[in-house]
Amino acid sequence: MQTDSNRTPFHGVVAIDGPSGSGKSTVAKRLAVALRAGYLDTGAMYRAATWAVLAAGVPLSDADEVAACVRSAALSITTDPTAVSVRVGDVPVDAAIRGPEVTGAVSAVSGVPAVRAHLIAEQRRLIDAARDVGGIVVEGRDIGAVVAPDAELKVFLTADPAERARRRSAETAADVAATAADLQRRDTADSKVTTPLAAADGAIALDTTYESIDQVVDRLLGLLSAHAPAGVEAP
Repeated sequence: MQTDSNRTPFHGVVAIDGPSGSGKSTVAKRLAVALRAGYLDTGAMYRAATWAVLAAGVPLSDADEVAACVRSAALSITTDPTAVSVRVGDVPVDAAIRGPEVTGAVSAVSGVPAVRAHLIAEQRRLIDAARDVGGIVVEGRDIGAVVAPDAELKVFLTADPAERARRRSAETAADVAATAADLQRRDTADSKVTTPLAAADGAIALDTTYESIDQVVDRLLGLLSAHAPAGVEAP
């Protein structure tokens, strides 16, 4: 992977979308570090919102109450790719939001239109703040299509379902077969939300099945150099 501590900071937005297990989180963090840019994990925001809903005991079937709970929750997330931290109020929830309870409920919470509208507004605020001081790499499922359609580079990462399951089970120490079933359930649920998972217009699709993280990051650095519009600094 390219490593240059003297690299000129990137000024712009990179949108990285893709399903769970496609490698987008690791790639996005590594790319942000390489670019000396910020990093935003929008999935962590939805997970934190889900944790808040579960902690408050709000029924997932009550969309209005779910939305009200999320709007009132004091969610915060850092944008430093080397020190990502998520809080609900004063409570750090980095570990809790990766647990099975939140994982099983996040599709229901993120599928509430009012929740999405609230979190998308917050995501755009964070992106705009990052533009003022440099660039940011944003990862999620609808970044290029909805959150930041004007991103300087939009990428959609994919991977073979079996490889996605292998990667995710390695991260969570869960059974591969169970992980594959959970990913399929999540994909199905996400296809029914207001904005289904799909590559945004103008996004470059990359299959990461047989590529290492470093290889993918190097490809993205090359794409940034090739596609940077006038007035935007790229590596």
